Amino acid sequence: MRMESIVDKQTSLFQWHTINGGRMVSFAGFSMPVQYETGVIAEHNAVRNSAGLFDVSHMGEFIITGKDALTNLNYIFTNDFSDMYAGRVRYTLMCNEEGGIIDDLVICKFNDERYMLVVNAANSEKDAVWIKERLRGDCVFEDVSGDFAQIALQGPASLSILTSISNTIPRKYYTFIENGSVSGIPCIVSRTGYTGEDGFELYCKNEDALSLWEKLLDAGRYANIIPCGLGSRDTLRLEAGMPLWGHEMDEETTPFEAGLSFAVKMEKPDFIGKAALAKPAIRIRTGIEITGRGIIREKTDVFHNGQKIGVTTSGTFCPYLEKSCAMVYLDPAYNKPGIIVQAQARGKMIEGITCALPFYKRKKTEEL
Repeated sequence: MRMESIVDKQTSLFQWHTINGGRMVSFAGFSMPVQYETGVIAEHNAVRNSAGLFDVSHMGEFIITGKDALTNLNYIFTNDFSDMYAGRVRYTLMCNEEGGIIDDLVICKFNDERYMLVVNAANSEKDAVWIKERLRGDCVFEDVSGDFAQIALQGPASLSILTSISNTIPRKYYTFIENGSVSGIPCIVSRTGYTGEDGFELYCKNEDALSLWEKLLDAGRYANIIPCGLGSRDTLRLEAGMPLWGHEMDEETTPFEAGLSFAVKMEKPDFIGKAALAKPAIRIRTGIEITGRGIIREKTDVFHNGQKIGVTTSGTFCPYLEKSCAMVYLDPAYNKPGIIVQAQARGKMIEGITCALPFYKRKKTEEL
């Protein structure tokens, strides 16, 4: 039987990545750079100390419009959008009836009848179906994922870099400017990110992506900006204690178990999954700092005094902190700092100690 090959999609920056040493891998149906010749550690520390640039054009974007847009958002998602003002970004979760997390995303408000949803690339098609099937009243759904390129400028130098080539800078974290311009290129400028640092996510037309990318790199030369891949994006988010769908979140995990209660508004009249979320969490996401020699990876059993008390979801060496860390789901009785635990890796038991998340936190600059 003849099997058709599946060809990964390419972002508008694909050729730039391949020409400039990007090691390409298949991710969520796209060919994406996992790292460049500089390596994951150098890319990670560039973001922590100065600035890094990421191609995140694989992310999905939806537009919801209509008089009943707000009512639908408040029913389909866990957060409350009633008090959002235009130009605000809000993190939220989308749950099933059992309270399991279908996806996590951010919602940007353009006006009272128009919103943009930014979803995980791996879940984009599934999310679109789920949302469209549940929209009611005067509300229109549009998948515009193919219309946008998305570039993330992240790190403590990102503000000064962007200010040097743009007059449209959001002043507060989790706000955006719809009709922004960077070096003359029209784009949505959002002060958001997934690295634990201050930074920006820029949405532009695909045909403008290469020019915007190169202008940002040129503007950041003084700060030694470098392009970064998926590898450092993952180590950065783990170091900052940020959950990733498919690791810390899935359709069997509730927001309260994942430590995301801030994005759930139980006082709302109703939303999908609300009844199920009234039940107490049976496990809690927390952190482990590795005190022994080695790295504890994902899906590793965790023990205390010989008794299994949890399972890891992500784990690696954290380049900036210069130590190994892991996120883990523990029995609530053990959800407190300072408990000595062990996990098996490569045939030996490695010791660690429980700690609060995040492992790393930097105060974000709120004002220009």
